[in-house]
Amino acid sequence: MKFGIFGGVRTAGPGAEGYQSGYQAYVDMVVEAERLGYHASFLVEHHFTGSGQVSASLNLLTFLAARTSRIRLGTAVLVLPWHDPVLVAEQAATLDLLSNGRFDFGVGKGYRFAEFAGFRIAIDEAGPRFEEAMAVIRRAWNGEGRFSHRGTYWSYDDIVVEPAPVQRPHPPFWLAAGRPESLEAAARGGFNLLLDQFQTFSVTAERLAVYRRARAAAGLPVDPTGAAVARHLAIARTPGERAAALERRMKAQAVMNAHGTSADGGRRSSMVSDADLLKAAEEGVLLGPPEEIVERLRWLAAEGVGYVLLNTASVDDLRVFADEVMPAFA
Repeated sequence: MKFGIFGGVRTAGPGAEGYQSGYQAYVDMVVEAERLGYHASFLVEHHFTGSGQVSASLNLLTFLAARTSRIRLGTAVLVLPWHDPVLVAEQAATLDLLSNGRFDFGVGKGYRFAEFAGFRIAIDEAGPRFEEAMAVIRRAWNGEGRFSHRGTYWSYDDIVVEPAPVQRPHPPFWLAAGRPESLEAAARGGFNLLLDQFQTFSVTAERLAVYRRARAAAGLPVDPTGAAVARHLAIARTPGERAAALERRMKAQAVMNAHGTSADGGRRSSMVSDADLLKAAEEGVLLGPPEEIVERLRWLAAEGVGYVLLNTASVDDLRVFADEVMPAFA
């Protein structure tokens, strides 16, 4: 089983100093994760929250490429409907070049209603915008030289995308998906799969099974490390630490569920967790002492999971996990 980290910056307060200290703490955590033997660091993209979440993920990953030498660097995810796909192809290829082929290209359609509203893009356009953007990016990286494109959302005349990525034909494609039709499309399209951290272990296993069946039906290999499951990590050795961690997680879960629900409550993203927040936390988080976390991971491994991305702000928890959990899966 491979292990990486997932998430983004947590600012230390308002103003430039708060942002600088928060970003520096995240950079230090990724550098330490590389030292500890973690396989990858996947970075989110979000906008307009007011809570300091990362908005320029390719910029930050490029900085991390200069500070590291082995750990893979990925987006989880770059929301393609908001971006010009040619600019994305150029910037992502530059990152792949500067990192010496360590970039993982994780993409998605987006799920936060307020973000689409802020960009003045209809969320109902997310699907077709995503499909057109991916078609342009694939063509940009296919090595055939100049091309033109006339699309619904973007058009280009006689362009060539430079530089080319180091990884050929392109960096690994990862797609965030949750609904059955999206999971099946990810499998047929040859994407690796990113599964969110908000669902219970059982729901995550069900979604993974849909993806794996679709891969097999399409005649594609089924690799346990071709699907990455994000999980929040909280080392808790005492009942008091467990209770505090559950309380923090439920509060965070409520915020995330609000992001994935329309203002009128009529539409919900597949990212929204079980309505029972205690159940979502108890049955969806790697929570407890290391030996309990090992057992939860063994259950996931039995369900076909070969790659787990840990979400935590605690470098100490990453160290404990590396020292007391990872050896069980070496």
